[in-house]
Amino acid sequence: MQILFIRHGQSEADVLNVHEGRADFPLTELGRKQAALLAERVLSEFPPQLIWASTLRRASETAAIVADKVKCPVQYEDDLMELNNGILAGLSFEEAKKYPLPRKLKLHERIENGESAIEFRMRIEAVFSKIVSSANHERIAIVSHGG
Repeated sequence: MQILFIRHGQSEADVLNVHEGRADFPLTELGRKQAALLAERVLSEFPPQLIWASTLRRASETAAIVADKVKCPVQYEDDLMELNNGILAGLSFEEAKKYPLPRKLKLHERIENGESAIEFRMRIEAVFSKIVSSANHERIAIVSHGG
């Protein structure tokens, strides 16, 4: 099996300079154009037979654009969501300065209402195992996040 990993296009949070994580921002017009250009390349170089995607809008919109172009189904999966950054989700970078950033925490420590790096890794490893073990396709794509 071959797997193509795709990060979503530009989202409104990127323009607003806020923390994304679990904040559910849609793609910008540029993000939709990025996804359309990517879809062209994916179609010519690696047309997947199935796309797995995070349920957050920025990833699910990207997946839908690619899937429409390559004519394949999308399987949406909550466990492909970005790191749960708790109280940081949706905060401006300036507002968030009063909290420790997740990368400054120890691996087992969580940001308030979020998940630790270890919990995030366990979740992602579990969902990748699920995807690989349930694969009935030679080529799949996974549309998710930078985390």
